[in-house]
Amino acid sequence: MLIFLTVLCSHNIFAEDILNSDNRFDCVIRPSLFVELSSQVRGVLESVEVERGDLVEKDQLIAKLMSGVETASVRLARARAEMRIDIETRTAEKALRKRSFKQVEKLYKKELASLREYDDAKTLSTISHHELRKAIELMHLAELELARTEETLSLRHIKSPISGVVVERLKSPGEFIEEQAVVKIAQINPLHVETIVSEDQFNRIKVGMKVKVYTMTQDQMVYDAHVTIVDPIIDAMSGTFGVRLELANPERKIPVGLRCEVSFDL
Repeated sequence: MLIFLTVLCSHNIFAEDILNSDNRFDCVIRPSLFVELSSQVRGVLESVEVERGDLVEKDQLIAKLMSGVETASVRLARARAEMRIDIETRTAEKALRKRSFKQVEKLYKKELASLREYDDAKTLSTISHHELRKAIELMHLAELELARTEETLSLRHIKSPISGVVVERLKSPGEFIEEQAVVKIAQINPLHVETIVSEDQFNRIKVGMKVKVYTMTQDQMVYDAHVTIVDPIIDAMSGTFGVRLELANPERKIPVGLRCEVSFDL
């Protein structure tokens, strides 16, 4: 906002110049957010799924890095995580050792089995129990390893953090990227409307105030907006301060960059 105000002041726009004959203030419609989308990891671009002007949704796939090694790691980790044979074997062995111990225990109580036979059966039953626990814990580690490899693979998929429109595509398939942006995306719902207002309105404009925005086009359109930011500092040279409005654009059909006029209900 301060940048916008400075630019206007550099063109010798003062408080008496910004209010037109219809008691409206000049404004401009801008995206509410710009994102230069890059990758968290280095690599070679395999594909870029969007072009300039494309509408994108939040979490939509924008680009992919080559990921043959990572994909293979996921497949291997998934195979290990899905292997249940060791747990099934240890479960059956535990049941067998438990039955054997119960039988030896009965014989021992009748003095038909020796103390050594009793101790051996008990030890084998205990070992089989711990072997099953070990197999279960190893399976849990395999599942964690699968989650880690899947997360590593996902880092090579570049997704949009916002819904918006592609402003510029900066990279193409085959290029190596490190920290450079792949695409620029602008969020156009909601839109921001930037305006400057004369200082005599400073205490009259409040956050949340409803306003009308008029596009300066041949077929003038009128939109409802509301105040989201009132700059707390007045520019001494121009006698003005900045105000930001938020303008809903759910169908994303309002053109960005339009000059406009705003009318406050004062």
